[in-house]
Amino acid sequence: MPDSRPPVDPSARPAVRALAASLIREVANEGMGDPDVLPFWFGEPDEVTPDFIREAAAASLARGETFYTQNFGIPPLRAAIARYVSGLHRPTAEASIAVTASGMSALMLVVEALVAPGDRVVAVTPLWPNLTEIPKILSADVECVPLACDRGEWRLDLDRLLAALTPGTRLLLVNSPNNPTGWTLTREEQAAILERCRRHGIWLVADDVYERLYYREDVAAAPSFLHLAQPEERVVSTNSFSKSWLMTGWRLGWIVAPAALMPDLGKLIEYNTSCSPAFVQHAGSVAITQGEPTVTRTRTRFRRARDYLVAALAQLPGIEVAAPAGAMYAFFRVDGLADSFAFCKRLVREAHLGLAPGRAFGPEGEGFVRWCFASDEARLAEGVARLAGFMK
Repeated sequence: MPDSRPPVDPSARPAVRALAASLIREVANEGMGDPDVLPFWFGEPDEVTPDFIREAAAASLARGETFYTQNFGIPPLRAAIARYVSGLHRPTAEASIAVTASGMSALMLVVEALVAPGDRVVAVTPLWPNLTEIPKILSADVECVPLACDRGEWRLDLDRLLAALTPGTRLLLVNSPNNPTGWTLTREEQAAILERCRRHGIWLVADDVYERLYYREDVAAAPSFLHLAQPEERVVSTNSFSKSWLMTGWRLGWIVAPAALMPDLGKLIEYNTSCSPAFVQHAGSVAITQGEPTVTRTRTRFRRARDYLVAALAQLPGIEVAAPAGAMYAFFRVDGLADSFAFCKRLVREAHLGLAPGRAFGPEGEGFVRWCFASDEARLAEGVARLAGFMK
């Protein structure tokens, strides 16, 4: 007897199916595992995590610390992060810190806590695609406010952003220093943005992962909304151990949030990851309490790499580039480039060079290519030579 039941669709819900796949990952899939490819596509330093951090994790494992921990993180790490944030920005209580299984998880958790289907979210772009896609998982609407580029330098049209922050806006997403452009907000711009968010009750979520990779000589970190906002305001900072402490594979991050939001964040951590591994957290505690020399060395090394790569790229015909204020990327324009995705896939196949397509970061990035310069000069020089040969 024929089955009269209607066919069952085994696919995901429409909002998930509509998500854009990461073009960065698609390019990387062309060449990951090929030893002949020079990879600069991901935002990842080329050095392994320092010994003293790895040894702390090994010691934790040797002690048998392989069990569940508190949702918000082990007390020594929460206390260490609170001291770190207090020294860098403003007095911050341990009770306002949530440890997360990566900076990516921190962003996802915060958006899950704050955004509902149909909510309006504003984001400043070009931007790491994960940030613009996260609200869409929650069926929110994302409006992008583009940066402007003049001879390789990116700047914010502040009036345009303020006009987009209407009373119906639920949340503003800002990444500064910015991935991919390196653009960094000024303290004056932050004050104007915070005032508009206060006026309309808009949540402000700052992705601060690159705050220590800021290349002014006279400051320890990029300007932060935490410096301006009161602890109980609608301002949330997310951060990660990945970049400044060379811990990309460890997947450890944190959230600074108003105390009133913390109980609900705790529920979401429980229902997402429950907790971060104990041995990873012990490594993070040592990193943030003893790792300031690592951060200083990393920033100095990346500044030199930035200056070298930008100067080398500027010598190539058809390329427009400027030194970014922060982060770890050169985001450069290629004359006549209409399809950066196809260009980067060809680069992998024909030149064995792995870069990220500008279109991955939004339509404003088309015609551009992102190069992660967190590498030694010899590798950067070889990469430039391969690009030059390909473009000829």
